[in-house]
Amino acid sequence: MVATTIPLRSDLSVDYDAYADHVRWLIDSGCDGVVPNGSLGEYQTLTDEERRRIVTVAVEAAGDGARVMPGVAAYGSAESRRWAEHAAEAGAGSVLLLPPNAYRADEAIVRAHYAEVAKAGVPIVAYNNPYDTKVDLVPSLLAKLHAEGSIVAVKEFSGDVRRAYEIAELAPGLDLLIGADDVLLELAVAGAVGWIAGYPNALPEATVALYRAAVARDLDVALPLYKALHPLLRWDSKTEFVQAIKLSQDIAGRPGGPTRPPRLPLSPEIETAVRAATEKALAEGLA
Repeated sequence: MVATTIPLRSDLSVDYDAYADHVRWLIDSGCDGVVPNGSLGEYQTLTDEERRRIVTVAVEAAGDGARVMPGVAAYGSAESRRWAEHAAEAGAGSVLLLPPNAYRADEAIVRAHYAEVAKAGVPIVAYNNPYDTKVDLVPSLLAKLHAEGSIVAVKEFSGDVRRAYEIAELAPGLDLLIGADDVLLELAVAGAVGWIAGYPNALPEATVALYRAAVARDLDVALPLYKALHPLLRWDSKTEFVQAIKLSQDIAGRPGGPTRPPRLPLSPEIETAVRAATEKALAEGLA
């Protein structure tokens, strides 16, 4: 499932036609589906109308709502529930939900938040990103959320691959999804059953091949690919991940384009590094 970037025109308006084409291209390239309105999709900078329309466009372009998992993060639980309800009405098969991110919420608040959004009746994938939210969905808390019926899976972005084993022990029915591109192989070997991915936006065929080999534990195929792609994959875990992935898209001939403020263009040093890694991957036939 690709956490999609949003193609913006030079005036920073959303190019919905280009987005629909991007969704279709990703699926045609072997990806299973898309995750619109996530962090990579710059959801924080979108108007309500833009956010609604992006979900509708994604469902229509994907041709099957089960392939679409909109992000429904918001400051308020009621607002997240409304976004989840909209996703369900649009035909999406699941949603991706951060914990409360306006402040460092405690366990009781996190559990109440997920329970409230679960009332929308659409399967929820929890998104554990303790770096940006300052709330850590540790394995014991994930187990409680799963036991309470609030979540069906977790996008694990902590970077701590050891958690995969504890999650499996405490909540064996909870699906583990790889949440950071640069720990893909480690989490796949540890039992992950999915990947909410960034870099397929630019190089879908190579990254899909890597993912399929990794979950099959075919290290003869996966390890060389992982080593070749890792100079790019690690950008998914850096602050500049949106700009970096969009730049890689531009270099690969896909619509990436600018980002909305407060994100700024990459510094010359970072742009040079991302450009070099992308061009090297393309030169090696990774697309």
